[in-house]
Amino acid sequence: MDQYEAYKQKMEAELELVQAKLAEFKAQMKISAADAQLKYGRQVDEIEQKLDAMKVKFKELSESGEDAWGDVKEGVENAWATLRATVAEAAAKLKQ
Repeated sequence: MDQYEAYKQKMEAELELVQAKLAEFKAQMKISAADAQLKYGRQVDEIEQKLDAMKVKFKELSESGEDAWGDVKEGVENAWATLRATVAEAAAKLKQ
């Protein structure tokens, strides 16, 4: 497996993990009291926005092909760092 395919598979797996965490947050939101639902709702909305941005970057990566993937890698890495930070921040806030 070349670097491009390995990197692509890694990013796909990372997206799956975030989607699973988002599903967990949504499930927690459904069973929470009204005040907590507002708190979860804001966090879920923020994660969904960052996840959508990451999906766009991942699509660019997928469409770039082996020759040009290095050109979009930085954008993917930046979007991933933002998404990861948002998920971590949301998890910390929701544990309070």
